[in-house]
Amino acid sequence: MSIQKKITLFIAIALIGALLYFNPELNEVGAGVAILLFGILFIEEGFKLFTNNAVEKFLERSTKSLFRSINFGFLTTSLLQSSSLVTVITISFVSTGLIVLASGIGIIYGANIGTTTGAWLIAVFGLKVEIAKYAFPILIFGALFLFQKNENIKAIGYIITGIGFLFLGIHFMKVGFSTYESSIALDQLSSDGIIGTILYVGIGIFMTVIMQSSHASIAIILTALSTSQIDYSSAIALTIGANVGTTITAVIGSLGSTSAGKRLASGHVIFNITLAVLSIIFFHQFIRLTEQLSSFLKIAQFDYTLHLALFNSLYKTFGVIIFIPITKYFVILLEKIIKEDEEKDISVAKYITKSALKYPETAIPALIKETQHLFDNAFEILSHGLNLHREDILSDKKLKAIIPKSTEIIKINIDEVYLKKVKVIYSQIIKYATLIQSSKLNSEEVKLVNEIRSVNRYLVEAIKGVQELQENMAKYINSENENIRAEYNILRLKIAKVMREIYRTRDAKDIDEQYKKLSNLKRKAKMHDVLINGKLDYLIRERLITKGMATSLMNDSALAAKIVEWLINVGELLYFHSDSIMLENNQKYDSDEDDFFEDKYT
Repeated sequence: MSIQKKITLFIAIALIGALLYFNPELNEVGAGVAILLFGILFIEEGFKLFTNNAVEKFLERSTKSLFRSINFGFLTTSLLQSSSLVTVITISFVSTGLIVLASGIGIIYGANIGTTTGAWLIAVFGLKVEIAKYAFPILIFGALFLFQKNENIKAIGYIITGIGFLFLGIHFMKVGFSTYESSIALDQLSSDGIIGTILYVGIGIFMTVIMQSSHASIAIILTALSTSQIDYSSAIALTIGANVGTTITAVIGSLGSTSAGKRLASGHVIFNITLAVLSIIFFHQFIRLTEQLSSFLKIAQFDYTLHLALFNSLYKTFGVIIFIPITKYFVILLEKIIKEDEEKDISVAKYITKSALKYPETAIPALIKETQHLFDNAFEILSHGLNLHREDILSDKKLKAIIPKSTEIIKINIDEVYLKKVKVIYSQIIKYATLIQSSKLNSEEVKLVNEIRSVNRYLVEAIKGVQELQENMAKYINSENENIRAEYNILRLKIAKVMREIYRTRDAKDIDEQYKKLSNLKRKAKMHDVLINGKLDYLIRERLITKGMATSLMNDSALAAKIVEWLINVGELLYFHSDSIMLENNQKYDSDEDDFFEDKYT
């Protein structure tokens, strides 16, 4: 638990304890709030179990435009009944690069409107129907589902039980406010004009920060309003405050994220504060507009709970309408306010953040993107170790033409560059993969995480292999003996060609064709071993190379074939998730070999 959360928890316990001690009549209301929060937690947990794979699959096509993103935010929040949960998940999506910042902001817009559905449900059903008599049967059926082994059935159990707790919590709050009406006169805090409005906005913020749920705060506000504990205008001010207070969850959720995640959290705060300020400035205009719309919708004049639910939807929709045309400039502003993380001498992980680890649908894509990041860093080491430039390998020029001309020795200390560009990221990936596997994953997700661990191991193996080739490579590509020079250029060509094809796979339009190319290169890899194809015998028999050259070529040719195989494994596992290539004998990754450079470098 972070220091901020510990401080918030301590303050909350102290304040609630003091409040209940000096006002024991609040116990029933407090119990209702606690039960309501249990209900929200159970519903969230249920949907997390129920939608593990659906969210990721649905995400890409649902956030292609701003309006699609808004719809996605609205629908998911309406289902989950938690804008905080949707916001935190969205921060993880943006942090891991699954969606761009503009799409994340669109989801935030939609989530703000989606959270108003909870107010409608409470106002229409929770306060107008005797829901207590339904709560206990719902809890009983929820428990039956909850204790099943099947995860989907268990998820349904969490959701049903959560609904039961919500009903029960609202009932206790309603009874508590009604029973102690004379003791809990919240309306005594109000004062006329802007000062009173700001005071209640502050109380709404405080309530939501303590409970970490605007849904719970609005349930309390609606219940208090229905029992005349507060007047209508004060309830509106509390609602405005509750919607500002919910941003604290996003801020806390972004603390362990990337700069992109922090931008989205900041955007969430700016959006809600701007909306709150506009609502306070045009407070009476919003109330009049709500009354006129209520009249049009045939809502009873003194049915203030429905009026409040309508106001909540109205002013949030108003805010989204204002922000939609300026979203592009809003993104630019956020990028200026929060700069990209500065480059460091030692490369560290960019995508595997604490916030991404919370959910499999963000944790696994983050792990894949981080492995691609490691591949980019390894690419530089591999190319320079072969005395080739990165841009030459990635160009459209023929490698057969480039390689014989690339005779300049690129001085690279692979040990040193490995420490700066690979070691830390590799260690973080291995640790992260272990943490992911300790969470709830299905069999396919576990298999995928194991494959990605394998990819990272193969990358480090390839770096080690090129390091072993480096000395002879530098020696023989400039040799006066044209035969040995040609053979080492062939070794460079084989490795460079695989590197090029793996990199091209990222943007390949025909992924099947790219897979065939890699498979073909893999099939030919061992055939190029000079000991197997008979080339070494020919060179020795014709006395075209010396015995020393022959020994070096024999060893380096076998090693180059192995490097090609490792790299093709990387391409297949990272971009095709091939089932055919796994660790030898399907053994689990040996944690003692997490970093076989360890003894050498430390």
